[in-house]
Amino acid sequence: MKILWFIPTHGDSRYLGTSRGGRQADLAYFKQIAIAADSLGYEGVLIPTGRSCEDSWIVASSLIDSTRRLKFLVALRPGLVTPSQSARMAATFDRLSGGRLLVNLVTGGDAEELAGDGQFLSHAERYEESTEFIRIWREIITRSHDGGSLDFEGGHLRVRGAKLLFPTVSRPYPPVFFGGSSEPAHELAAAQVDTYLTWGETPAAVAAKVADVKARAARHGRTLRFGIRLHVIVRETEDDAWRAAAELVSDLDEKTVAAAQAKFSQMDSVGQRRMAELHRGRFNKANIREGLEISPNLWAGVGLVRGGAGTALVGNPRQVADRLVEYADLGLEYFVLSGYPHLDEAHRFAELVFPLLPLDLQRRLPGLALTGPFGEIVANTYVPRPAASSG
Repeated sequence: MKILWFIPTHGDSRYLGTSRGGRQADLAYFKQIAIAADSLGYEGVLIPTGRSCEDSWIVASSLIDSTRRLKFLVALRPGLVTPSQSARMAATFDRLSGGRLLVNLVTGGDAEELAGDGQFLSHAERYEESTEFIRIWREIITRSHDGGSLDFEGGHLRVRGAKLLFPTVSRPYPPVFFGGSSEPAHELAAAQVDTYLTWGETPAAVAAKVADVKARAARHGRTLRFGIRLHVIVRETEDDAWRAAAELVSDLDEKTVAAAQAKFSQMDSVGQRRMAELHRGRFNKANIREGLEISPNLWAGVGLVRGGAGTALVGNPRQVADRLVEYADLGLEYFVLSGYPHLDEAHRFAELVFPLLPLDLQRRLPGLALTGPFGEIVANTYVPRPAASSG
């Protein structure tokens, strides 16, 4: 299991759908989260992309020197930058960070946003372009290690003599992640990427997606790794966790939810549609679990107003750890997590859940390898004794 966290470059808050409790999305705050994730032992951080976000590559670059081990999962957007230029950007980042780059191929699903970026291809055409893009990108970087170049002519993209003079530290190229729920997305993943990511659906739905992508990859003579993108709301007791979930959506009203859902319904993303089907816009403030707890401890309430990943694991440390292990048993290796506010929840999740995860993972977590003492020393003499992890 590899646990990643999230840099909220579109903003952060203690309450969804309102400015109350909002935090300034600036470099100082991003650094706080990155340093926390690095020191606590998270594998890396996802940095999102899109019109609502600060630029992912610039943010990631600004955090290199503030961190030591942390990896950066940064977006590649076909159609916005050429694959050759993107390969140079990736190689530079990988070299400057000492091989800490992971890349996330993003085709986009909001037609209005894509049009604003000059991208007018249909859903099917975007996947065709993405397939060509990532193939060119991978080949340019791979061939750079022996000085080779690439000629390629496809239906959307063409390069002649494309080459990279400064190769990556990562070989043969920085690992490529990708998420998508449509048939073309599964086929792209099977043929071109290294890790397939799903949003947080029920274990049965995730198992079906993993099986489909795995079978498609086998037909290409390939094997993939798998991961999941989830929010987490963990507290020392289950009741406290559900109260925190209720507090997170306490400022929402039906008008805000309806406006968000109307926007999401205009997108051609199959994954976004599947997220919406989990909650169908239902929202009962008096009982936030009603119709929204779609599987034990799996809550679809975040997706009422947040696009993309819309589910959260809600519970006490033992429950959340058990749900993560349940997904791991389906073949998932990467867990890309987040929680509100992101700085606070990064600490809380590490403190409460890391000690309950598999031992081989615990041994790799720097925060758990320290000799102590932990906590405030009492009366200049007494060192606090370790407390059993709550369940």
